[in-house]
Amino acid sequence: MRIVFVLFVVFAGVLLNTSCTRNQGVAGLTDSVDFNLHIRPILSDRCFKCHGPDANQRKSNLRLDTQEGALAALKDNPKAHVIVPGSPDQSEVFLRISSSDTSQLMPPPKSNLSLNENEIALIKKWIEQGAKYKPHWAFIPPIKKEIPTVEQEDWPVNEIDYFILTKIEAAGLTPNEEADRERLLKRVSLDITGLPPTLEMQSRFLADQSAGAYEKIVDELLAQPQYGERMAIHWMDVARYADSHGYQDDGLRTMWPWRDWVIHAFNKNYRYDQFVTWQLAGDLLPNPTKEQVLATGFNRNHKITQEGGVIDEEYRIEYVTDRTNTFAKAFLALTFECAHCHDHKYDPISQKDYYRTFAFFNRVPEKGLVGDISLASLADPPKIKISTEEINDILTFINKKDTTPVEVMVMKDSSWRRPTYILTRGVYDAHGEQVSIGLPPDILPFDSIKYGDNRLGLATWLFDKKNPLTARVFVNRMWQEFFGKGLVKTSGDFGMQGEMPSHPELLDWLAVDFRDHGWDVKRLIKQLVMSATYRQSANTSKKKLATDPDNILLTRSSRKRLTAEGIRDLALASSGLLIKDIGGPSMKVYQPKGIWESSTSGRGVLARYVQDHGDDLYRRGLYSFIKRTVPPPGMLVFDASNRDQCEVNRMRTNTPLQALVLLNDPVILESARVFAERLMLDKSSSEEKIKKAFQTIICRTPKKEEFEKLIEYFNQEKRSFERTPEKAKQFIAVGEHIHEQLSDVISLAALMQVVQTIYNLDEAITKS
Repeated sequence: MRIVFVLFVVFAGVLLNTSCTRNQGVAGLTDSVDFNLHIRPILSDRCFKCHGPDANQRKSNLRLDTQEGALAALKDNPKAHVIVPGSPDQSEVFLRISSSDTSQLMPPPKSNLSLNENEIALIKKWIEQGAKYKPHWAFIPPIKKEIPTVEQEDWPVNEIDYFILTKIEAAGLTPNEEADRERLLKRVSLDITGLPPTLEMQSRFLADQSAGAYEKIVDELLAQPQYGERMAIHWMDVARYADSHGYQDDGLRTMWPWRDWVIHAFNKNYRYDQFVTWQLAGDLLPNPTKEQVLATGFNRNHKITQEGGVIDEEYRIEYVTDRTNTFAKAFLALTFECAHCHDHKYDPISQKDYYRTFAFFNRVPEKGLVGDISLASLADPPKIKISTEEINDILTFINKKDTTPVEVMVMKDSSWRRPTYILTRGVYDAHGEQVSIGLPPDILPFDSIKYGDNRLGLATWLFDKKNPLTARVFVNRMWQEFFGKGLVKTSGDFGMQGEMPSHPELLDWLAVDFRDHGWDVKRLIKQLVMSATYRQSANTSKKKLATDPDNILLTRSSRKRLTAEGIRDLALASSGLLIKDIGGPSMKVYQPKGIWESSTSGRGVLARYVQDHGDDLYRRGLYSFIKRTVPPPGMLVFDASNRDQCEVNRMRTNTPLQALVLLNDPVILESARVFAERLMLDKSSSEEKIKKAFQTIICRTPKKEEFEKLIEYFNQEKRSFERTPEKAKQFIAVGEHIHEQLSDVISLAALMQVVQTIYNLDEAITKS
């Protein structure tokens, strides 16, 4: 039995729960207790469920989420007060949380919630210091504080580094040295374009010893069209893009021209405010262009039913609900959906606020059910038809090869105003109070005269300089994309149940700087990757692991596995198989037989899986066909989104299935075979071929012991295939790409085995 030299990788380490960071400064009691940093997280976790914003769940008519409620007298004892600033012994809150009487103790024992001694002492000290309330940190407009001073003045490259270094030094630590040039190039290339650097780029960068060599590479990568594709992968999750409608029948939809627009917008570096405004309300701009209307497809990416027997109004309400929830999560990082049926239990979002926001999206002349599965190829109104002439003359970014017009779902408001009601318990036909448009005032009061009374007004409100969330939310997500996790770890929840920022001053500085420099996305990304913080090596030490195991202080670069799409792209790009056409319809790649057929209703054009062939098999993972009920299984194993709803951060799991996919995925095997064939055509030794394969995939020169092990493995596999030449022929008979006619099948099979092994290495699919 052949011993295969494969490291069954242990993928990115389990991220430990860092919720304790929300109460930084608790141990030993801080000198000055801050409500947002120290007190609100405790109250939110243990108290707000019964004494918070939700009036329906509020006990004893007592509120702790507002200063007015906290200073009020008790309903059943007017002489007693919830909190008496300066006097914890007269404050019912302190008396209850510190009581030894279980009938008086809060939270009550039956709730399974409790406060530890440190937390009780913190609340006592806060009351002693005056019990000052503050608005939630995320609802306070960001300000640009002065750049902090640091001791290690030669380390920072730009302003980001000063904020990072001051916390590192305060913890008694030092930042890492810069990563070696090979690993740094791989990291920045994968981060900006989603593709590994070519051998030519590697050689050119290593040979350039000028002071500006790294910046030149960054600028070059940002200018490549593959940058737009890499950025679009994240935005597809945010926009819940898919190629099918969802639900049981899950019929075909055509929204890929909108995806082409997203790639185009990122490559053209549209201002973020323009990029978002067009998607929210491009159809409401003065004399809107077809491109601006196409952008509104963002709001039509939700699931749509095509099943007979459904209640039309019920599903229409589902679509408006989806748009409302997506708006809140994508642009405000708030869990509006929690207020769909009742007032939010933790955040200052009432049910009325929810339906006032809902009203912005409730004017679309759509139905809950349009047609049936037999009309699967047609777009549900409102829609636009894009002709070949328009693609040639105006919408040149759309990659369409045939001449058949394509229809895309877009937004349009009715000429009449459909009334919006608070829905009792969220039930579609349980109409309560009628409401007009609006938004939660704790974020920023909405004035319809100032902003406008439609979705364009909503976008204007979103980008008001006083809006505390918009810029913060986006820069945090970009930080997450390039550093592994956001400065606010809960990138989809900036509310009271979310994490506190690890570096609040830096988050605010970046938000204001981004806004004040014209919402320039490429400029923001360049700031991030040019920083010394980003350039650090991933090496660590026992002291750093003990002091900062989750790398919250950023004393080192974080290791992060490539996305599901990125793993596919790495294999195709390194083997030379990748077709770099930008945009176009989605493709159906290799997939196990019978999955679609066993998981759908058996009706419509998507009842059976019909694989594509030729160049379509070798396009980037971004273009994989996403059928909502049966997403590509290989991508799901590597934590891709199924696109049922807006997602701003993918899970990261580590399972044996991932190793099995890398060992058996036809894309990996075919890439290994084609790469090996191309290496065999080189007039070079086996050692040179293996070194080239390693450098192409891993993006660095192999160490002596690594290289020797790979040579040994090649020779071992060659001897094995010489004993069983039929197995060599079977092994290379993989994939539809044309096979090179090579006489030395034994060496080819052995080399393919080596290349496949390199693809299976942890370092191959990890950005570090």
